[in-house]
Amino acid sequence: MTTYAVTGATGHFGQAAIKALHQFLQPGDALIALARNLEKAKKLVPNDVPVRLGDYDDVTSLTQSLAGIDKLLFVSSQPGQAVSRADQHQNVVNAAKAAGVKFIAYTSFPKAPTNPASLAADHKATEAMIEASGIAHSFLRNNWYLENESSTLKAGANGKGFVYAAGDGKAGWALEREYAEAAARVMTLSAPKAIYEFAGTPRTYADLAAGIAGEFHVKPVTDAEYLAGLKQAGLPQPVAELITSFQTLIREGGLQPTSDDLTQVLGHPLTPLADAIKEVLA
Repeated sequence: MTTYAVTGATGHFGQAAIKALHQFLQPGDALIALARNLEKAKKLVPNDVPVRLGDYDDVTSLTQSLAGIDKLLFVSSQPGQAVSRADQHQNVVNAAKAAGVKFIAYTSFPKAPTNPASLAADHKATEAMIEASGIAHSFLRNNWYLENESSTLKAGANGKGFVYAAGDGKAGWALEREYAEAAARVMTLSAPKAIYEFAGTPRTYADLAAGIAGEFHVKPVTDAEYLAGLKQAGLPQPVAELITSFQTLIREGGLQPTSDDLTQVLGHPLTPLADAIKEVLA
């Protein structure tokens, strides 16, 4: 009998992971949802899943909420909040250690220790925190969610053109729910690996464009042109620069998939690209 907990229960990933893990429970197992907004979470999780306070800013309440938890799926927080993501994550790790959690699966970043992307830094630090805690763990280094490209995909589908600056660089796009299902499956394994480089089939933006129905113009551009387009669309400079940096990251190989861990853990093929794109567009 195992008691599981999932943080970030009101987010898309947390919801999908809870839904999957709920289906994988064995007789005698229990599942707890952790969320900052209890009332919102209660409306989103299955009726038989209790909800506890999961505020990354409050190590005391986190410790109380993690009491009796054997395995924790720790979904990383969003950057740019009042309390830094590094501090939030340290709170979660400290609380898990104090509460006696036996295993943590953490949603990390592709090749976190060596990835030059600015977003990788907090994940690298968090992996180090978990290792220092001595808690058994799996780092789920998720590649790119196809949903990250929703604006680009919708522009193409609506005939407005498909613009990208990543050149022939490849990423491992897959649906967020597929990454979440894989995370849930890792939670149930008796001997999980310490590191999973989760990714879909290596594909370019040209491959994505080919998966969209209809006719539209596909336009490769430079980083400068891409950035200018985002600013012209009304995005603030820092946001436009961050989004452009993802194009650079992909072009320079920072999201080049290196394993088939995702399909191996899922035990089934990923959703075909054209169908996955339809799901995102819907």
